[in-house]
Amino acid sequence: MNPIDLHRIAVEAMRSRGLLPSFAPQALQEAEAARRTAPERNGDIRDLRHLTWFSIDNDDTQDLDQLSVAEALPAGTARLLVAVADVDAMVRPGGAVDGHAGVNTTSVYTAAGVFPMLPEALSTDLTSLHEGQERLALVVDMLVQADGTVSSSDVYRAAVFNRAKLAYDGVSAWLDGVAPPPPQLATVPGLQDQLRLHDTLAGRLRQRRQQRGALNVRTVSARPVFEDGRLVDLRADEKNRAKDLIADLMIAANGATARFLAQKGFPSLRRLLQAPRRWDRIVALAAGYGVQLSAAPDALALDRFLSARRAQDPAGFADLSLKVVKMLGSGEYAAAPAGGASLGHFGLAVNDYAHSTAPNRRFPDLVTQRLLKAALAGEAPPYSAEALTAIARHCTVQEDNASKVERQVLKAAAAFLLHGRIGESFDAIVTGALAKGTFVRIGRPLLEGRVVRGFEGLDVGDSLRVRLVALDAAQGFIDFERA
Repeated sequence: MNPIDLHRIAVEAMRSRGLLPSFAPQALQEAEAARRTAPERNGDIRDLRHLTWFSIDNDDTQDLDQLSVAEALPAGTARLLVAVADVDAMVRPGGAVDGHAGVNTTSVYTAAGVFPMLPEALSTDLTSLHEGQERLALVVDMLVQADGTVSSSDVYRAAVFNRAKLAYDGVSAWLDGVAPPPPQLATVPGLQDQLRLHDTLAGRLRQRRQQRGALNVRTVSARPVFEDGRLVDLRADEKNRAKDLIADLMIAANGATARFLAQKGFPSLRRLLQAPRRWDRIVALAAGYGVQLSAAPDALALDRFLSARRAQDPAGFADLSLKVVKMLGSGEYAAAPAGGASLGHFGLAVNDYAHSTAPNRRFPDLVTQRLLKAALAGEAPPYSAEALTAIARHCTVQEDNASKVERQVLKAAAAFLLHGRIGESFDAIVTGALAKGTFVRIGRPLLEGRVVRGFEGLDVGDSLRVRLVALDAAQGFIDFERA
């Protein structure tokens, strides 16, 4: 498939779902003008440029949102610092860039390319925590106990300096002992010790959450593979040790951020998943393996079941994880009033959880950053509880729209790959059973499609054989029938 065709499909899909595929000229001019304007440095800004800050992200990522550094302390404790890019210092509330971000609320990652939430003059340059660059940041400073408990935390502004941009795959392979160390470990003093300490802290944080019921799932997503500009495959983009490491640190930082705002008496935006959407189906799924779960949602019992299945059938665990994740349902954003009750996240087993660590890519994180800076400056909250409620509702809707666009473009790419294979059969898992249709995912190539015949009685999590009956790359349709 011509990449230009994929891009056109992506643009049309975004427009049809109320997303802006391009920036208005005023927003681009505003972003370029930021090059000539020094970011504001009012208030207390600590100088932490001397620390061994580093980032871990995808090889080709240029919009770096966070850095981290850690310090081992006596009795197995450690100090963990996560620095988040101060995007608010460059994005004026109410401006054209802020307006675009407020409409889309997220960067959209498609098989045709990325449609960034912020102009690239900002997200991949001025507000990115690039290696070898001094940047302003908000730092989440946490004390982690030997058992993985975050016993205290603070938030403050600082100047930071990224000493090494590392990649997930290289770090993960080195930590697993199957590849040589990333080259930066030889040139940045103390970086190897930092990675080892980070790996240890992430394991402790993860174990502590799992003791509270955090779900130990491992899903895969499809990654388009191009050769000489042509799409040749959709391959599984699996988690690895370094991705888990960063996820564990960000979960801890997001929790500390939410608690900080609550302690300051501020309203906030929270990310939550309060109850599984289809717990009855999860119970039935476990029963098929001879495990009885209670009628009421029980995260600890579910995680015990998942851990046992992972040990017994490692090869099939990704498919089982997909079934459970689909039955859990999607997370959403909600406004938490000052002094209100905690809003929990069932899958992560955390309370008081606020997205805050990716302000280049997610609008809720930028809103949270503005709340944090106001709290630090002793100012009134820049958003009312009512405004946060409206933002939360809009962000939830747009996140869903962005996911639908990503799936549609992926299906268009997949339809191209399946050209000429009408009539072939595939192993599949039901990923959706709604009034609008029943959907399944096949493994090779990794993609989703709709069951148009023989879907009666199917439900989320069922395994079956399907036969490919029709394709439409332009519309992103991939139709199967029950084989």
